[in-house]
Amino acid sequence: MSEPSSSDCLFCRIVAGSIPAEVVAESEHSLAFRDVNPQAPTHVLVVPRRHVADAGELAAASADDLADVVRLASRVAELEGLARGHRLVLNTGSGAGQTVFHAHVHVLGGRDLGWPPG
Repeated sequence: MSEPSSSDCLFCRIVAGSIPAEVVAESEHSLAFRDVNPQAPTHVLVVPRRHVADAGELAAASADDLADVVRLASRVAELEGLARGHRLVLNTGSGAGQTVFHAHVHVLGGRDLGWPPG
């Protein structure tokens, strides 16, 4: 399965503003927006502005951009009032449930997430 280029990547198009999204926060290198199919009361996606397929590729391309994504995810949790706790999820590969092949972090919260997930 070939990975999408930035021209046909859903998240790249959101970052470019050609597809609308409810932006929650942003930084120079990352963008955070609400997931259209939320799995928790708060479900925000944080994506790097650069197109890379997954977290491993992002780490290899730019540790600074990876750190920026995590910092912005933490800021989103604070802005969303998730002081009781939240979950950061990075799915890598289709076998792990990744459906958009642009690195992204799910910020989940707003209810007891417990463990194991489910």
